[in-house]
Amino acid sequence: MKIHIAGEDALIIYFAEQASPHIAAKIQKAVTLLQKDCHDVLIDLVPSYASLLIIFDLFKCDHHQLRNRIRVSLLGLNHVDKLEGKLIELPAYYHEKVGLDLQRIAEKAQISTAEVIDIHQSLEYHAYAIGFAPGFAYLGYVDQRIAMPRLKTPRMKVPKGAIAIADRQTAVYPSVSPGGWNIIGLCPIDMFNVENDPIMPVSVGDRIKFCPINQQEFLRLGGQL
Repeated sequence: MKIHIAGEDALIIYFAEQASPHIAAKIQKAVTLLQKDCHDVLIDLVPSYASLLIIFDLFKCDHHQLRNRIRVSLLGLNHVDKLEGKLIELPAYYHEKVGLDLQRIAEKAQISTAEVIDIHQSLEYHAYAIGFAPGFAYLGYVDQRIAMPRLKTPRMKVPKGAIAIADRQTAVYPSVSPGGWNIIGLCPIDMFNVENDPIMPVSVGDRIKFCPINQQEFLRLGGQL
C-alpha cells in the first residue's frame, strides 16, 4: 500500500498495480474503515480499480496528519480477501437488432451470437469503479473469448441502457451519450435516477449478474427501443 499526495487537499492510496477481486475487497474495506475512523476530516472517498482517492478538509488536518491516521486505520487490511458487496441482477435484452456489435464479436471469436450471449450472461461481474458518467459502473472481467477493443470511431449517440463491452470490461450506459464500447444488448433498469432510492442500483464492490429477458419483458420493465 502506497500513499501519495494527489492535490493540496487530497491523498491517493495505491493498493496494487492491477485490479482483482482481492484488491477490490481491500479497497471496499478501506472505505468502511476510513469512514469510521476519519469521518471528521473527510470530504469524499473515490474508489477505483486499484486505488482510493481521499479528499479532506484542509482546515481540519494536513497531508502528514491524515497519512498517519490512514496507516493506523488500515492496519490489518491484508487479511481482507472477500468482497462484501450485494448481488445485483440486471435484466438484459440480447438481440442483434439492439446489440449492434453482437455479430462482429461473434465473427471475431468464431462462434455464434447465441454463444456470445451465453458467455456474457454466464459470469458474475465485480463493480470496480463508477465513472465517465453518473451511474456508469465498470464491471469486470469479461471472458477473454468475447473481449473486444473499443471502436476506432466512437458512436455519437449510444442509447440509454446499452449493455456494452470494451476490452475485458462490460457496462450499462446510464443515459444517451457518445461512446466507443461494443453494444450487445439493452437493460431496462435506470442506472442513475435522482428520484430513486438509492439513486444508483450498483455500488463499487457489488457483484453483477445479467439475466436474459425477451423483448416483451424488456418493454414491460420500462425499456425503450
